[in-house]
Amino acid sequence: MADSEWFDPWLKRWALVPDGVPIITPGSKLLPVRQGDVPAMLKVAVDDEEKYGNLLMTWWDGDGAARVLAHHEEGLLLERAMGRRSLMHMALNGEDDEATRIMCRALARLHAPRPAKPPTLVELAPWFASLRVAATRYGGQYSICLQMAETLLAEPRDIVVLHGDMHHDNVLDFGPRGWLAIDPKRVRGERGYDYANLICNPELPTAAYPERFQRQVDVICETAGLERKRLLQWVLAFAGLSAAWFMEDDEQKAAAGQLKVANLAAAALNARHV
Repeated sequence: MADSEWFDPWLKRWALVPDGVPIITPGSKLLPVRQGDVPAMLKVAVDDEEKYGNLLMTWWDGDGAARVLAHHEEGLLLERAMGRRSLMHMALNGEDDEATRIMCRALARLHAPRPAKPPTLVELAPWFASLRVAATRYGGQYSICLQMAETLLAEPRDIVVLHGDMHHDNVLDFGPRGWLAIDPKRVRGERGYDYANLICNPELPTAAYPERFQRQVDVICETAGLERKRLLQWVLAFAGLSAAWFMEDDEQKAAAGQLKVANLAAAALNARHV
């Protein structure tokens, strides 16, 4: 099926006009559109995980996340981010602290309780299956990360509906509406998991810089009210999981980068003053 054919039923259903080139990802197909004079983004989920993510976007109802304009089965129509600012650009151009604070504030809104019951979620523990495989296969740092993950998962705190994939390119500038999240996963667990991802973002070339690491840990703890030791523990666990995912795709360089972040977390935890 040609990419354009994916969108035709939804263009007709919601009276949309294409307004840009398609964006194709492994899990979904997106197209900038207009509904009358309103700029929007059409997202058609390809896999089940993206479909569940669409349900979560609807549940958040525009509070901390992009507003859903329409939703039917695998089709989702979102307000489109028209602001020109980028958190990745900020992080690499002297505004790293502010970029982190923005993501922390977005997460606080997403994690807040809602009166309505959330859509079907999965628990966080099974997500670490890849790390268990990596620990068995490679040992070493993977085993250390797994041990920490199992400790955290055994006695979780502050259980919330997680975003599941919070990073600099999943919080966008929506102009007057502020910074809002997109592309969640369907997972429930301790809120520290989402904040660890801010530190580990493999797309951020400075993620494994020791000075940047220490500074952003401080910023997150201050902004999100997280205990420093607990955040470092989650960073250690998450970095190992992220590396394991990269190894499944034979992306050894990216995996090594994540293990550098894990080493920074382990060193900070072993320091006299955590």
